[in-house]
Amino acid sequence: MYLCARMSAQNTNSNVETAKELGLLEEEYHKIVEILEREPNFDELSIFAVMWSEHCSYKNSITLLKTLPKEGPLMLAEAGEENAGLVDIGDGLACCFKIESHNHPSAIEPYQGAATGVGGINRDIFSMGARPIAQLNSLRFGNLATERTKWLVKGVVKGIGDYGNAFGIPTVGGEVYFDDCYETNILVNAMSVGIAEVGKTASAVADGPGNPVYIFGSTTGKDGIHGAAFASKDMSEDSVDDLPSVQVGDPFWEKLILEASLELLETGAVVGMQDMGAAGITCSTSEMAAKSGTGMAIHLDKAPQREKNMKSWEILLSESQERMLVILHKGREKEAEKIFEKWDLTYEQIGEVTDTERVQFFMNNKIVADIPAESLVLGGGAPIYQREWTDPTYLAKNRAFDLNSVQDITSADIKSVAEKITALPNIASKKWVYRQYDSMVGTVNQSTNKKSDAAIVKVKGTKKSLALTVDCNSRYVFAEPIIGAQIAVAEAARNIVCSGGIPAAVTNCLNFGNPYDKEVYYQFKHAVEGMGIACKYFNTPVTGGNVSFYNQHSDGTSVYPTPTIGMIGLLEDSENQMTLDFKNEGDVIYVLGKEVDDLNSSQYLAKLKKVEHSSSPYFDIDEEGKLHNTIVSLIENNKINHCHDISEGGTFISLLESAMTSGIGFEANSNESIRLDAGLFGEAQGRAIVSVSADAEADLLTALGDLPYRKLGTVKGNNVVVNGQSLGSVADFKFIYDNALGKALEA
Repeated sequence: MYLCARMSAQNTNSNVETAKELGLLEEEYHKIVEILEREPNFDELSIFAVMWSEHCSYKNSITLLKTLPKEGPLMLAEAGEENAGLVDIGDGLACCFKIESHNHPSAIEPYQGAATGVGGINRDIFSMGARPIAQLNSLRFGNLATERTKWLVKGVVKGIGDYGNAFGIPTVGGEVYFDDCYETNILVNAMSVGIAEVGKTASAVADGPGNPVYIFGSTTGKDGIHGAAFASKDMSEDSVDDLPSVQVGDPFWEKLILEASLELLETGAVVGMQDMGAAGITCSTSEMAAKSGTGMAIHLDKAPQREKNMKSWEILLSESQERMLVILHKGREKEAEKIFEKWDLTYEQIGEVTDTERVQFFMNNKIVADIPAESLVLGGGAPIYQREWTDPTYLAKNRAFDLNSVQDITSADIKSVAEKITALPNIASKKWVYRQYDSMVGTVNQSTNKKSDAAIVKVKGTKKSLALTVDCNSRYVFAEPIIGAQIAVAEAARNIVCSGGIPAAVTNCLNFGNPYDKEVYYQFKHAVEGMGIACKYFNTPVTGGNVSFYNQHSDGTSVYPTPTIGMIGLLEDSENQMTLDFKNEGDVIYVLGKEVDDLNSSQYLAKLKKVEHSSSPYFDIDEEGKLHNTIVSLIENNKINHCHDISEGGTFISLLESAMTSGIGFEANSNESIRLDAGLFGEAQGRAIVSVSADAEADLLTALGDLPYRKLGTVKGNNVVVNGQSLGSVADFKFIYDNALGKALEA
């Protein structure tokens, strides 16, 4: 109210100050004046503030994002072309998928912040005409010993579970990490995957001047106002004052909107459709108009409102959830309205498409904002910056780490270390989390629930399955951004390959600190470069995603650079799924890939040895690629009985997880040519464990060719045996593994 009143004076100096308070730079204000050829009013300045925020415009990241590979034989839509990625999976079907962040809202109000993150990403999928079939998430929290972290974990998990379960889409996979750097700025990244028929998808376009513009779904309220701007600034002790910027969700409305949207698209009455996410009506109208080179005349007072006497700028900036904008072919209005009424949805025609190339907003027939649509959008008139960067000072400490400074363990230490590492929050079972998610809800498609490195979801009506995963070890990226980002892509691909799939494409959620911090921008620049290298190598083009900057406290404390990779892969035949559990007593276990003396950035080194500074773990992209190709061949030719990649916790945890899943123990020997701790708990990349029947062992070795390998041991009994020493029963370790997280949360 105060800012609005001040703008009425139309004094340039005070207007610049208002612009700054809305999150704009002074030079950006002057650019707005140039675009409009006059001083903006408050509504217009508010529109530019949200549309030019980092969250909507990507002004500090788009230059680097354009370097990522976007082309591939399966791509049906280029990155940024649509609301989500679209990949051809054969049989006339396409996979539609995307990942986005809801970090700041979740840090303030964890339940609604996480819930609306789930709702928003699903609307991106079905607004394109795809039916969501699966959800995944990547979550990062601070120290589990603090009460705030416990509150955040419980709120976020309940928000995701309540919304996803009620909406009726299964949550099939994800990851959860805990590190002190996320104490203030938690990360909540939500991914949704859907299926559509090729050629029957919808675009967010506004073609055809004279065509009617409808809003449908829920009503417009004051929740979420300036949410996009809120997501584009650092967190502080005063961030709780931004609580009105957090949206409120309703999964039952979302379900009705899903069904109505898909039914509406089937009629052919739709020109274009887009959900109302960040910046609400402002974003959807300007983006759709700019994409088509048209304009829109929108009457804000006609939008169904849940609160009385809402101001024009409040309606413009509201991010109330479960709302859609649709452009209909003129003359098809009654057909659409019948569907809206069938699903008991609020709806109203709020305007029409024009040929002005401007978005014009009216309130009670009085124009309150008149802006060229192109000036508001990414790739149009929105500002683009290339920020300065400098080598982070901490990198010298990381690179100076000497493995010899850490004393190796002895045989007598193995049992104690094994139990401790099994109980670490970043390694222990996330059962406390995933038991609150329904992984089998809905009947459209079905998660197999057989444990593989990636989630496997059957594509109904075909023999195919999708392999889905989200991956990023942010400690690796912090250690060496260009290498850590490559590892994130490589691990996602490895998880899909070990599950029997072929990697197809990537969506990403790039979570970083303040881009004006030169060291943070170094992390971002080099992480994007590393991601590009790996995506090109593994032939997984980037279909789109999300950049989330400002995950940084006002005191300068930033999160680890966290470029979360959401990857999809394809199994042409669901029968080819490979699971991670040991199958038969007597099977022989092999480790594939090079074993090296390396403890860099491992959970063992960081959490048990308390060494915070070390480089990224051993990684060679060519060796990684050779491993993937070999595993694909082994699975296709039925050469192995099980496969599980080696990641956090090293070889020991990989063996243990395979044992706990099956209930069968193992006897294994460490590599005598390297350190005992590195051999058991090091996290060098490019490795996996497989098992094979004893009578097929020779065939396996022939199939491995020149890939490095070593015989680890045998699937046997009920105990965990390393170097001839029994560390305890599989059941004992499973008790530790299953209960560590819940115990910490309830402490």
